[in-house]
Amino acid sequence: MSKTAAALLAFAGWFLCSIPMSAQFNGLLPNGNAYAGVSYAQLSNVVIKQSYRGWTGSYEALPFSRYPRVGLVADVSGFYRNNGLVQYNLVGGPRVSVNYGKWRPFVQAMVGIRHLNSGGFVYNPLEIDVGGGVDYKLWFKNFSWRFQGDYMHTHYLSATQNDYRTSTGIVWRF
Repeated sequence: MSKTAAALLAFAGWFLCSIPMSAQFNGLLPNGNAYAGVSYAQLSNVVIKQSYRGWTGSYEALPFSRYPRVGLVADVSGFYRNNGLVQYNLVGGPRVSVNYGKWRPFVQAMVGIRHLNSGGFVYNPLEIDVGGGVDYKLWFKNFSWRFQGDYMHTHYLSATQNDYRTSTGIVWRF
């Protein structure tokens, strides 16, 4: 594991553990949730748009007891390509959700950093991530299945990257 990847994972761990969990909401999400899944993305490597496969994970806390539908999210993802391109995204921000029976649709707006390593060329632009999705409550206690889509925007030097990500996976509610 490279030093940069280790630093990103350490920062993500610190960030996730520092989010307060003081909400007492007894709906679909009692205190928060953790998500892990697979991703497919159309990403730009400055000028070339390519398809990537990877993973994504997020942690949501519901710290506002007065606003139980508003959560704070930290999202981490990694994408890889056979020619040595590696990309990691670390973003965080608010998420708003509502419950309709077993369904929980949500929208989110996050900001963070992207780390791209392309054949030794490394850059870390600011990233804006706007997206949404839906959780479907499974018959297992405290588990849901998530479908999510995101638009990710970065700007580096004179190039703008407008990227898209879809993901699906399991959600554990606690």
